[in-house]
Amino acid sequence: MNIAAFVLLSAIIGIYVLLDGYDLGVAAITPLVARTRAERGAAMASIGPFWSGNEVWLVVAGGVLFALFPKAYASAFSGFYLAFMVLLWLLMFRGIAIELRNHFDNEMWHSFWDTTFFASSAGLILLLGVALGNLLRGLPLNGNEYFPGTFAFLLNPYALGVGVFALLALAQHGMAFLAMRVDGPPAQRARRAQSVLWWMVLCGYLLVTLATFVVRTDSIHGIVWVTFVPLLSLASLVALRFSSTRTHERSAFIASSVFLASLMLAAAGTMFPYLLPAFPAGTGGLSIYDTAPPAGALAITIGVTVIGLLLVIGYTTFVVREMASKITVRE
Repeated sequence: MNIAAFVLLSAIIGIYVLLDGYDLGVAAITPLVARTRAERGAAMASIGPFWSGNEVWLVVAGGVLFALFPKAYASAFSGFYLAFMVLLWLLMFRGIAIELRNHFDNEMWHSFWDTTFFASSAGLILLLGVALGNLLRGLPLNGNEYFPGTFAFLLNPYALGVGVFALLALAQHGMAFLAMRVDGPPAQRARRAQSVLWWMVLCGYLLVTLATFVVRTDSIHGIVWVTFVPLLSLASLVALRFSSTRTHERSAFIASSVFLASLMLAAAGTMFPYLLPAFPAGTGGLSIYDTAPPAGALAITIGVTVIGLLLVIGYTTFVVREMASKITVRE
């Protein structure tokens, strides 16, 4: 039952990365591919029907973590409290920028909200990547299993490297989505930029994978995580390159989604069975067996969560089908 709860939580976080990842990625690349006010508006419109629904999965992940592993939830907030506050501010600024941009018929305000949209989204990607890097590396936990370190401790080279790689990977995901959703110059520039960014993502993936093996040699669980998952990541990257060069937009986006899913699968496998691995590596941490409620309560919570997820998935599918048409750039 504890393993099922871990798989469920990992799946929810993975879905959040896939869905909110593309609209965060679109925002992060907007200055590169959208040069006029109309083009920036088209980039925003491409994610307009989806971004708020995609962020629901982040709220779901927090609620499920609280319900399934309350002790880990409390410890995580003790260590990431300041980071969580920054995260909330970035989420607010991003939502405000999207909603208010078209309410002001003024070039200065449009430029301000466009910059806010880009900066808050790029900051969110970097912050979430740094948080994931620290979870993979491990956190110093005291006798009460709380994080006694500082915010500066979280800004270590490995975590910052994961954050930069997350920015590159989601920018690539955003480019694939923009090429699929927008018709016109922004999509053409996204395809051209993607050919350069692909090499940066590949180099970043190899460096972060090597660094992860160095910092977490204790967490390599069998042949699957050593061979299958890296091969899946590399194969999806090759498929992405192949599809994008041949302007197979939907296939490129699917390949990018598989690549991100393989990264999240590798992260879950690296951390298992810990939710908050201790630092330095190999010294324990908060596992899925230490932080879960009794088996009966855990089973009820999983059942309720699955029912709620089915409803959210059904609604998300309906919205995607209804809003799947391309956005055309108009002055």
